Amino acid sequence: MIKTRMPLTITIKIKFFLLIPALVSCNISLLHAQSDSLVLPLWKNGAPGFENRKNEPEEAKDYWIKNINNPSITVFFPPPEIANGTAVLICPGGGFRLLVFKAEGIDPAKFLNKLGITAIILKYRLPRETNSPYSLDKQPAEDANRAMRLVRSHAQEWKIDTSRLGMMGFSAGGEVVDAIAYNAGGGNSQAPDPIDRLNGRPDFIIQIYPGPLFIPGQVPSWAPPAFLLAGNEDSCCSVSVMSLLEKYRLARVSVEAHIIAHADHGFNMGYRSDLQSVKSWPQLLKNWLQDAKLINR
Repeated sequence: MIKTRMPLTITIKIKFFLLIPALVSCNISLLHAQSDSLVLPLWKNGAPGFENRKNEPEEAKDYWIKNINNPSITVFFPPPEIANGTAVLICPGGGFRLLVFKAEGIDPAKFLNKLGITAIILKYRLPRETNSPYSLDKQPAEDANRAMRLVRSHAQEWKIDTSRLGMMGFSAGGEVVDAIAYNAGGGNSQAPDPIDRLNGRPDFIIQIYPGPLFIPGQVPSWAPPAFLLAGNEDSCCSVSVMSLLEKYRLARVSVEAHIIAHADHGFNMGYRSDLQSVKSWPQLLKNWLQDAKLINR
């Protein structure tokens, strides 16, 4: 029998084309580790009841984003070699009129990434924006619950421990956290969308000068452990921290609270402050995360 030998050039081409599916698969699996961020809408077809607003463009300038009608999450992944399975959903502040997306979203996300934490920024709808059709009592909490469930639905893919998914809120974002942190959060087991069957409650919370809305009259015994921080000169939100602290202690739930003597509202991650105590507050958070065994020492 005569054997024919395939020309070398053809062999190389065939091998190259056979490699393409493997390379594509490999690139997809490495996308999260190599890309700066990943953006996902909370609902594929738009927010329930407002699907017709899905394609309205957001407005962004300098430090803020507003006109959010298709709520979404932006995921920042830590370096794979230090990733530890903990994840935090970040709710920026802005008085429900806008989102302070850089200083209270991207900056804390980058800080958490350095600790091995997967950080997810929530773009929630803004009820106090001019001509907003949204309700303060409904849409922000609806977005936050959906975001928590959406993250849990990707837990295996993103290498997240579903028992170590927390929330971090700044100012009005802290009110969004409070709106869902003290509810049972169980999903609807009969929901047609499997995401809606998952737990929407955080396993721990980080509240940075949170607003006064949605603080419960009583913190339940199953409330998530909390890290609380505000400035003493902040007439609004230092009171919120003190109120939560008292309720946590009465409920005998783990809590740590800090009041910074000369600080007011809106100091973000402390990067632009002249106060040493404000500049260094992220170290207090790092200590708490270590002591709670949410990150490695």
